Amino acid sequence: MKPGLPTAMERPHFIGIGGAGMSGIAKILAQRGAQVAGSDSRGDSETAEALRAHGATVHGGHAAGNLAPDTTCVVVSSAIRADNPELARAAELGIPVVHRSDALARLMDGLRPIAVAGTHGKTTTTSMLAVSLSALGLDPSYAIGGDLDAPGSNAHHGEGDIFVAEADESDRTFHKYAPQVAIILNAELDHHANYASIEEIYESFETFVSQVVPGGTLVVAHGQAGAAEIAARVVGRPGLNIVTYGEEDTADVRIVKIVPRGLTSEVTVVLGGRMLTFTVSVPGRHYAHNAVAALAAGVALGIPAHNLASALGKYTGVKRRLQLKGEAAGVQVIDSYAHHPTEMTADLEAIRGAAGDSRILVVFQPHLFSRTQELGKEMGQALTLADASVVLDIYPAREDPIPGITSELIISAARAAGADVTAEHSKEAVADVVAGMAKPGDLVLTMGAGDVTDLGPAILARLAV
Repeated sequence: MKPGLPTAMERPHFIGIGGAGMSGIAKILAQRGAQVAGSDSRGDSETAEALRAHGATVHGGHAAGNLAPDTTCVVVSSAIRADNPELARAAELGIPVVHRSDALARLMDGLRPIAVAGTHGKTTTTSMLAVSLSALGLDPSYAIGGDLDAPGSNAHHGEGDIFVAEADESDRTFHKYAPQVAIILNAELDHHANYASIEEIYESFETFVSQVVPGGTLVVAHGQAGAAEIAARVVGRPGLNIVTYGEEDTADVRIVKIVPRGLTSEVTVVLGGRMLTFTVSVPGRHYAHNAVAALAAGVALGIPAHNLASALGKYTGVKRRLQLKGEAAGVQVIDSYAHHPTEMTADLEAIRGAAGDSRILVVFQPHLFSRTQELGKEMGQALTLADASVVLDIYPAREDPIPGITSELIISAARAAGADVTAEHSKEAVADVVAGMAKPGDLVLTMGAGDVTDLGPAILARLAV
């Protein structure tokens, strides 16, 4: 049955409609026939234009007047502050306020959801499922935290009965979903403004697992300590099937080998007593593990393993996940979303494995004061995997500054560990700095979850001079 519009969401207004999660929900609602409107600080962004192409009204900037009187609900994310003028206007008009997670949960009603959770790898794994299921002609709906191949490609309303969604643990909103299949890729301490300890992280993931529908399946990484801890806590729950994957002999879906082949990998697994070999078109062991998690989830929904394994080869990456931005003067510029030390290490190891004798230069922008406060030393240690790094000021995102917390925490730790690090406070100067460092054959990574991604074109332009 084709799902319709959730109650009271016929004319939604999104505050911050250009955000990765918000824009996807807005797109799906527009595709289902809703009269979508919203506001964003960047009304001229590519994402805003993509939404307009689907009939949405997108205002640049936030103002009370943006809110139409006939709006049926206002959709917000956890990043929207209480003093937002549109939120205040909604209260004056008595318009219901709906959190992004509740809106996404309603979009899944009547379908077979796969919810992808974990501290790292959610966007990649969700994207792998969306691409491979689409390649098989199943036309899934999906909501991803990054664009596949073009602005606005982070979501789709499909005619099939599967909905693939990225399940965000950062503010516990993934507790709202009731998946038929849940994936836990890993669990580590992060989002320090919302979690005080690893125990709180584990408890939050346990709650997420408790929402899996009776008879549903949990796909969980066997060899990752946090994920294994959660699996141990939920084993034996009535109506819950648990499928483990990993390189360990005791994993239900066992990874036999991962063979790097340049910027791709060949992966061999044993599943249900059968051996399967398939290609993952992105480099790195962690991406191979993501693909195997996607494979196990699809099989749990009844999709033949050999079909899905072949279709996974259609995935060629998602924006900001080791995305090649271009080449100039013999130097390749690659963009990485990595912002947690584990992610930084994984991406740098993946690039190192594919780079051969090439030097790796990193332009790193720390993301969030709270994350830098807790993990700055580990970020600095991760940078030792690069041949040289340029470290920018902290990208604040939704946070206010924390006294004494600056990029110097990372720089000092990196230098103490033997890394070659340059501090740069001006983003405008980065292209010149990198051009002075880079030589033909080098690889440059712009790394971080903030606007460091915007520097790739500037670096390429400067190198080309």
